Amino acid sequence: MSPALRPLRKREDMPDFVRDALDRSGLRAAYDARPPYQRNDYLLWINKVKRESTKYKHLARMLEELEVGGVYMGMKWNG
Repeated sequence: MSPALRPLRKREDMPDFVRDALDRSGLRAAYDARPPYQRNDYLLWINKVKRESTKYKHLARMLEELEVGGVYMGMKWNG
């Protein structure tokens, strides 16, 4: 792969608690419909913090944005 085509960030793994929350909330399809960079950014945002309480706070915000639609990381998004 040429350097220009390599991803800038590594692909984040989806933790089980995020997968479970998406399935329980019925928002998995909304998550999957987002562009790959957004899905990865959400996971990075959740995975990078150390405190469990902050992880769940970020998860709740992601779920809220997926439910409302038209929002990505607190910004208007027309997807």
